[in-house]
Amino acid sequence: MQAVILAGGKGTRLAERLQGRPKPLVDVDGIPLLERQIRTLKTFGVDEIIVLINHAADQIERYCREQANFGLSRLRLIDDGAPRGTAGAVLACLDVLAPRFLIVYGDTLFNIDIGRFVEEHARSGADATLFLHPNDHPHDSDLVSLGDGDFVSAFHSKPHPPGTYLPNLVNAAFYVMERSALEPWREVQTPCDFGADLFPMMLSAGARLKGYNSFEYIKDLGTPTRLDKAVRHLRTGVVARATLAKPQTCVFLDRDGTLNVLRDYVRKADDLVMLPGAAEAVKRFNDAEHRIAIVTNQPVIARGECSFEGLRTIHAKLDMALSEAGGFADRLYFCPHHPDAGFPGEVPSLKIRCDCRKPEPGMIRQAAADLNADLDRSWMVGDSTSDLMAAKRAGVRSILVRTGEGGRDGKYAVAPDFVVDDIAAAASFILDVYPSLTRQVSDLVSTIAAGDLILLGGAARAGKSTLSRVLADGLRSRGIACEVLSLDRWIHPEPDRKPGVLGRFDLDAMQQGLRPWLDGAGGKIPLPFYDRVRRRRLPDADLSLALDTVLILEGVPALLLSLDTKRPVHRAHVATDEAGRKARVIADLVQRGLASSADAETTYAARAADETALVQQAAPRATFVFDLDASFSDPERPSLS
Repeated sequence: MQAVILAGGKGTRLAERLQGRPKPLVDVDGIPLLERQIRTLKTFGVDEIIVLINHAADQIERYCREQANFGLSRLRLIDDGAPRGTAGAVLACLDVLAPRFLIVYGDTLFNIDIGRFVEEHARSGADATLFLHPNDHPHDSDLVSLGDGDFVSAFHSKPHPPGTYLPNLVNAAFYVMERSALEPWREVQTPCDFGADLFPMMLSAGARLKGYNSFEYIKDLGTPTRLDKAVRHLRTGVVARATLAKPQTCVFLDRDGTLNVLRDYVRKADDLVMLPGAAEAVKRFNDAEHRIAIVTNQPVIARGECSFEGLRTIHAKLDMALSEAGGFADRLYFCPHHPDAGFPGEVPSLKIRCDCRKPEPGMIRQAAADLNADLDRSWMVGDSTSDLMAAKRAGVRSILVRTGEGGRDGKYAVAPDFVVDDIAAAASFILDVYPSLTRQVSDLVSTIAAGDLILLGGAARAGKSTLSRVLADGLRSRGIACEVLSLDRWIHPEPDRKPGVLGRFDLDAMQQGLRPWLDGAGGKIPLPFYDRVRRRRLPDADLSLALDTVLILEGVPALLLSLDTKRPVHRAHVATDEAGRKARVIADLVQRGLASSADAETTYAARAADETALVQQAAPRATFVFDLDASFSDPERPSLS
């Protein structure tokens, strides 16, 4: 593979750092930038490099000689004479270029999987492929719009007209080029730059320009501020981590009801209204180097209520809204299909069943492949049971937010791994709370062996389900299979309930269903499902429990259980500050429509009288006691499940 490095610039804005050297030799944490570029290119298989030089060319030539041409047998330096612009410089040496070559700007630091980049270019049949990425300041960046097949449809030079919705896709100045595509432009007037001049002209003339969107690291170092930032990124490992060669932590986000206000459908850009704190939450994920993929069902396309171009405008508005807080999505995937017919103006070809419409996991799996997601470390955040089921089928942890549907759609018998108030709380949970809880449970996790039983008790809304799932993740990270079962699954239908905590649960049915496993065997057990949001029992399903699976039984009466089993039993209690628990109980009652704001306190008091004494009576049976309040920055916030 051949690469051309455009290294002729003076670097006027870097003059204070250059001290008479040319810009390609600027010091980047002890190594000149040109050397970093060449060694990175070599790492990814580039074996022929042409460096186009101009200003202080003698210094660059001398440095390359001193470095023995960096071990390259084919390193050629060409003084391109008078400044011609980036495109003009390449066109001037077209005769020495390979049929396909890379174009690298001499002021960029990058860590890009070049083989994958070139393969995508070759597969697309494009004349040129542009490396694109979102950034945190699209308002003052040159942007690119993509159409069908991710081919460039328009270039948008800054400054952008106020009130326009443009996609957050920035031209990063790293290209794969077919020499034949440049042949017609040999005589173009110079100076001529690729981004500002030649690419728009090529697009107008019918050239096929492919957009390649990637989170991989590339930054221009054209100012002291940018240079210092890149050095920090090198020293802290940001550059090394931002590569498709390393598995990434991803957060898959639903759109409607999670990021923006839920309405029947968003059919035009004006319908999109962001939820408070959503953009700031995405920014937090960006700063933590979590890759963001939005995965959204958009049946408005199949229903004929919005065009593909209209949806692109809606998502451009979303991009601009996220950027107001400095946030961005790495990728956005949508399903345009809808299985049901009968809508005026519907698109028959899209009225199909597919594997991308949630609860199917197709969009998550595609995003995971594109971003090299480590699913064991990744998350799905959404407001509906279709989001939760898609997460379960894809094998990622799920967080239900109480905004939008808040899980009230009831379409699928699936429980979230965690429940929080909104997307801002989800960011706090993923980035702050979950790591803290993981540390808290480490001692208990280390004592558990395959096939053990854990009973996890505590008051309602103390955080039992949260802790149980953190425990399960810790065990799975040790290679131990684990299942979490909430005793709420065995809650009696309301007419059958008896007084007191124990009267609400059918604990005999629970023990009968688990009897084979409790007796040391494995196999399928009948598993009821209780939809606590809609307060209804759903049909039983079967759960396969291997004999060496760890089982966590969590619920208010868990520590009151006296189970006949020879399996090792570990008991844990979740304590909590009562003021914080009260706030959470009241918020949950109101959110589920079980009590008005005025009556919720009375209901809370009645339930506390019903269960507090039993919970306190059972607590001494626990070997491990956890208090989750300290893991939350605001214990009063009613977000603990």
